[in-house]
Amino acid sequence: MGTKEGFFEGEPAGMPTPVSRSSALYREEPGAAAVVRHVEGYAPFVDFCAARGVPPDALASDPERLILFLRTVGSQLDNDSTLRAAAAVFAGNTIAGLRPDAQWTAYEGRSATVGNRQMQFEIDRLLEGLGSADDESVRGLVSVLSEWAREELDDAPKMPPLPVSPTPGQPRYVRPHLPAASYYSREGEPIPYGRQWGTDGPDPDSYSVDSHPERFAGLHIVARVLIDYLAAVYDVDVQEDPVHAGELLREAKNAVRAVRLTPRGSGAAALTFVLTGYPGVTIHAGVLHDFPFPVCGCDACDETAESTADRMEMLVLTVAAGGYSERYPVGGRRWSEYTLTAVDGSGSESGQGEPGPAAAARLETAEIRLREIDGGWRPWPLRRN
Repeated sequence: MGTKEGFFEGEPAGMPTPVSRSSALYREEPGAAAVVRHVEGYAPFVDFCAARGVPPDALASDPERLILFLRTVGSQLDNDSTLRAAAAVFAGNTIAGLRPDAQWTAYEGRSATVGNRQMQFEIDRLLEGLGSADDESVRGLVSVLSEWAREELDDAPKMPPLPVSPTPGQPRYVRPHLPAASYYSREGEPIPYGRQWGTDGPDPDSYSVDSHPERFAGLHIVARVLIDYLAAVYDVDVQEDPVHAGELLREAKNAVRAVRLTPRGSGAAALTFVLTGYPGVTIHAGVLHDFPFPVCGCDACDETAESTADRMEMLVLTVAAGGYSERYPVGGRRWSEYTLTAVDGSGSESGQGEPGPAAAARLETAEIRLREIDGGWRPWPLRRN
């Protein structure tokens, strides 16, 4: 490849290992996947630019000029899949170069993105949109990139919370038996939920199709057993009242039961379970985060009661063990952030974004509360025999 692929920082590398759709925020420990900021494979686009008298290095250092050029030659890219793929890599590398915390991320069944925790750009969709975008839309995209590039880095330390290990003799949580059932398509074919899709990813027609939501009914059983376990092992106040459904940042549709567990210990995060008629469960943890189970029940996401229960149990047991932290406000955007560290050390999960639709007073209260427990929520106190 030589100098043809030397327009960006560092040596060019392959695309990062794809992340599963169902665990996009999950990172195995120890360590995370290698950071990739400069992806190889854009030499055909470099030759294409040079043949038209357009210096590739000028495009690599000027996102606005690159976007305008891509818009101009869009029809030619559409007629050559190899050239289009090379242009997408070149564009992604250009965006990654705008910020030191930007990187490439690949996902199973969808196109790669470039960005940081605050913002992600799906490169294939960006190129596709340029073909039909009007001048105002293009100016808007350039403005978004410029503002994102100028945003201050969040340099605050993000030490993961350290959960406490179970004490000797502490009862262990055991998942209840989930009833088995078979599900069928309209054509009468069995649907193997959890293993429907191969390496090519989901069927495009499976998005937004929710054939059998009843397969998640077992989540209500798991939630009830988790509530009973927490009440038996930890020193908590348990309140069951429909009014607690209002603690969610987003209104729960068809809530059928709401239970709030408040640990009787300073600095420990409360949990509110809201069971819905979907059937599903949404859990509010701490002050500013809702966790829905399932995240998405569509056929494309291919979730099962078992895989969803894995995540729900991780959240609940991790919060009780003190492996949960929240931050707000984060950076110039004043986003909220959470981090979970599994009790058994098997992994961690984190997320960041705009806080849900909360009143200004609630956000102010959350900010004060999180300042008081800086460093993460504390472990729940154990019930004394």
